[in-house]
Amino acid sequence: MRVRLLLLVVLAACTTTHDAAAGKTTPAADSASRSASTAHATAPPAPADTTAASPATQALSPAGGPAIPASVQKLRTDPAAPIRALYVNRFAAQSTKKMQKLLAIADSTEINALVIDVKDEFGLNFTSTDPMLLKNAGTQTKVKNMRALLDTINAHGILPIARIVVFKDSVTARMNPEHTIRKADGSPWRDKKGLTWVNPYANAIWEYNFRVAEEAIRMGFGEIQFDYIRFPEPYKSLPAQVFPESSGRGKTDALAEFLKQARARNAKLGVRTTADIFGLVSTVGGALEVGQKWEPMVQNVDVVLPMVYPSHYPHGSFGIPSPNAAPYEVIHTAISRGRVRTEAIGLKGQRVRPWLQAFTLGSPKYGAAELEQEKKAVYDSGYESWVLWNPGSQYDPFVPALEKTLVPRAKNPPVPPKITKFE
Repeated sequence: MRVRLLLLVVLAACTTTHDAAAGKTTPAADSASRSASTAHATAPPAPADTTAASPATQALSPAGGPAIPASVQKLRTDPAAPIRALYVNRFAAQSTKKMQKLLAIADSTEINALVIDVKDEFGLNFTSTDPMLLKNAGTQTKVKNMRALLDTINAHGILPIARIVVFKDSVTARMNPEHTIRKADGSPWRDKKGLTWVNPYANAIWEYNFRVAEEAIRMGFGEIQFDYIRFPEPYKSLPAQVFPESSGRGKTDALAEFLKQARARNAKLGVRTTADIFGLVSTVGGALEVGQKWEPMVQNVDVVLPMVYPSHYPHGSFGIPSPNAAPYEVIHTAISRGRVRTEAIGLKGQRVRPWLQAFTLGSPKYGAAELEQEKKAVYDSGYESWVLWNPGSQYDPFVPALEKTLVPRAKNPPVPPKITKFE
């Protein structure tokens, strides 16, 4: 029972953070995150500079799209290449000024990738000519010329990664009511914020997301990162969830099969498939109630990205009174456990790339010192890569913790964690 309660607390916290990234304010979000996520609502939706790289440094995209620098091609294809990235929300991607600032950070530090909102909870962030994509595009503002923006990012030697929110999709749920989660009476089920979710068992929903990914690749993205690869939280205060089209499949099996099919299709176009998961998945033996389980997910993607934000772990996790005040211990324990489980099923190499906390939620206030501890925890766990999450894509307080050049830091062999107590 304690584990179930902890899971719901963690799931609720993670959900709050991701809603903030989409520019939607929520009462549970801290004031800094709310300000960050809404400040860009009026950002000018213009493409960044479209200067191309020298032809001598370019290689043709496997998808037949724009030419890309050889350095970016290596990031796309070398599984051992470290990826150190920043998250770019919908509105930041639409702002020339914001993109110039983020590229300047990348040009002067170890950052070599940007995770860009391509499809979030409120629709697409680009304009498509695909009728299926047009139907589900939503009414939010979009990047005017995504291909030009990607040409610029690639020309800077930066890997553009497409973040695609999958099953928490209120726009697609509204446009495809036959493929939504239902209540027992057949009416649409809604979460605590009143949003409907698409049915993770529906093959039509799978196909839509596959096609979003494929168009992103053709535009010039070098990696597909799926988010909200999960079912909604089954709070007892809400009606029971009913899933048409499940055909007897379990939640974990459905998520694994979606990722397996997506990975096969994306691989044909020459890019990796990665997936965001809750941080707690690495240390909970069974599946979470939202369907996520470590082994089936890590087996069906090239890289898994656990959201190991210390602020999202309940007090007492791993025997730590205040996890938010112990970023190194929390992340080192969680990622080390993930590494053990990954290698136990025969998977080696850089298969784990955690999301790190670049925001403040509670005490203490997070800045460069905390980020340095988070990074060290990743390296001591034997991994090289990470992504910074700030819901407003504002990273100034954390830049001092970024190295000027990218240097391999992973410990081999990894440093054993001092804490071995798992949930």
